[in-house]
Amino acid sequence: MKKCIYIISSAILLIACESRTYEEISDNTPVAENVTYNKDVKAIIDANCVSCHSPGVLALTNYTEVKNNIDNIIDRISRPNGDPLKMPQGGSLSPSQINIITKWKTDGLSEN
Repeated sequence: MKKCIYIISSAILLIACESRTYEEISDNTPVAENVTYNKDVKAIIDANCVSCHSPGVLALTNYTEVKNNIDNIIDRISRPNGDPLKMPQGGSLSPSQINIITKWKTDGLSEN
């Protein structure tokens, strides 16, 4: 009897588990408020891009550099996983971080 209960319990547990991808469980809610570089974008760039993109290598260390390269940035961060040109290398921004950067462009690339 114990063996039967164990098997049924295990089956229920396995059925209840589901596999979901990072994209499915991450916050992909559209950004409602106005996005600015200093308030929203700078922290994302500093944490994910500046370690490689410092002066001398497509620098992204300040507002002007990021603003002037926004189309390339959006292209590269939006590429599918496995694309050798996807940035940042070795990882990916979350969908919400990509939404923030994309909305910043849509909102007019405001600094403050």
